[in-house]
Amino acid sequence: MEVLRAIGELTQRGLLVKHVVASLFRVTWGYLAAVVVGIPIGIVLGWYRRGGLAIAPLIEVLRPISPLAWIPIAILWFGVGDISAVFIIFLASLFPLTLTAMNAVHGVELVHVQAGQNFGLAAPELLRRVIYPAILPQLLVGLRLSLGIAWLVVVAAEMMAVSSGLGFLIIDARNAGNRYDLVVAGMVSIGAIGLALDTLMRGLERSKALAWGFTLTDTGQPRAPQAAAAGASTAR
Repeated sequence: MEVLRAIGELTQRGLLVKHVVASLFRVTWGYLAAVVVGIPIGIVLGWYRRGGLAIAPLIEVLRPISPLAWIPIAILWFGVGDISAVFIIFLASLFPLTLTAMNAVHGVELVHVQAGQNFGLAAPELLRRVIYPAILPQLLVGLRLSLGIAWLVVVAAEMMAVSSGLGFLIIDARNAGNRYDLVVAGMVSIGAIGLALDTLMRGLERSKALAWGFTLTDTGQPRAPQAAAAGASTAR
């Protein structure tokens, strides 16, 4: 009951909407930037295998570094504010999306590539008309997982680098007289929004336009495709 009253208090004061909007704003920009940068890079590195082999060691060195470890550097570069949080979210989402795209391209059936080449498709057209449609279902799985990571990271980043958002709400409530009812209210809000975002991505995975990319389970529910084998070969 105390948590419900705390949620009501935050809603009445307009703070809940303010902090939710702030968190979603940062996640949206950081996540979209990672999508725009990471997926094209992953596709190109997956298609041009030599380039992928050259860049892969750098990716594997940077990928295990926790995004939160970049917070001091982000503050040094961008100061305390939205840009720092967006940068942290961007890094957290970038590497999963890049590796998902690379592995998905590696898993494209060679016969599909050869068919496109037989029709005289140049490399750009082959990527657009053959590779991209073939990897789209796996990209959606990667997009869903990366969005969950982005939502987790924004909460932690807001506890250190900004003065608004649900993460800031939690740490501020703890410091302001140990208002643990507000702390739990913030946690409940984070969980509810995270569930809503995941449900939205699941809806995209199950849309009729993408049903061809999934197999059905015994219960009739779509099952996401298996992760592509990183060692599978494609024509270059």
